[in-house]
Amino acid sequence: MGAFELMSQYDYGAVHLRRDRATGLQAIVAIHDRRLGPALGGCRFISYANEEAALTDALRLARGMTYKAALAGIAHGGGKSVIMLPQRQFDRAALFRAFGRFIDDLNGQYITAEDSGTGLGDMEVIRTVTKHVTGVDVSHGGSGDPSPFTALGVRRGIEACVKFALGKDSLKGIHVAVQGVGHVGYYLCKELAAAGASLTVADVDPLKAERAQREFGAKTVNLDAIYSVECDVFAPCALGSALNADTIPKLRCKIVAGAANNQLAVPENGNDLLSRGILYAPDYAINAGGLVNVAQEVVGYDANISRTRTMKIYDTIFEIAERAKRTSSPTHRVADAMVEEILATVPVSTSTPPQKA
Repeated sequence: MGAFELMSQYDYGAVHLRRDRATGLQAIVAIHDRRLGPALGGCRFISYANEEAALTDALRLARGMTYKAALAGIAHGGGKSVIMLPQRQFDRAALFRAFGRFIDDLNGQYITAEDSGTGLGDMEVIRTVTKHVTGVDVSHGGSGDPSPFTALGVRRGIEACVKFALGKDSLKGIHVAVQGVGHVGYYLCKELAAAGASLTVADVDPLKAERAQREFGAKTVNLDAIYSVECDVFAPCALGSALNADTIPKLRCKIVAGAANNQLAVPENGNDLLSRGILYAPDYAINAGGLVNVAQEVVGYDANISRTRTMKIYDTIFEIAERAKRTSSPTHRVADAMVEEILATVPVSTSTPPQKA
């Protein structure tokens, strides 16, 4: 599928490409919507099978960021960047400086942050060449790693689901199967264990699973087995498309609520979960804590404000569940409708990009 066909499919928008021969940089910045403010979203640095796969990932993720920001009440539009992992040796710092110059050339239309494959060190490198970056070190006015805030929001979303579907006010004794215990998954396990939940985990890296076992008393299973674990909550916290035609029939849970982006392989999979009687917390609604946190950096970081706003994810998820029950609709459609209601009140921006200071 061609680039413009993909853009049409995801209702775009603008896509910017940058190639830098000296560093090996091949980067895509997808800007889905700027009606609520400058686009904000992380930079993903992973291996892709081909350019179409990288572009599709950027487009899907940026659209999700538009919806995530709108539902979380953040004054930002949706954007995302992906850097294709070079197939030859490369200088990481030089590559991210080149990427930072790319971001700076976009003149404030897009603000970047951490995502899969990038971290605080990369954001610090980007900071040396552009101000349009978040997730930097606290010594530079940043908030550091946003993963704990993402995990906090997911925990609050799980609490809302447990209240709605199981009628319980506490996570004590609730069994959660966590797929992926990397940055966010680890902190989610920490949140859940502190709340009294029991855990079963799986990760492509056995050392990460063993860490969760050692620190939180989690049981470990292999990657394929995690879908079939009999539990109260299945929490996808790895890469996207975990919920699909092959995996949904295996689920033995009442709730799906996790941190991963793009959990549904196709939108219709949300209907499949509904038909099985499984309450699904839409990914962009429940995992907004990290975005809430880095967005606070743009206006002046205050951890207490970030935490207070992240805690409200409970209310958002509960409202989605209530609307879905009232209308007999799948939760992902309800969440989309709520976002579209918000965006409909904001005119499409025709202004020129903000100028550099």
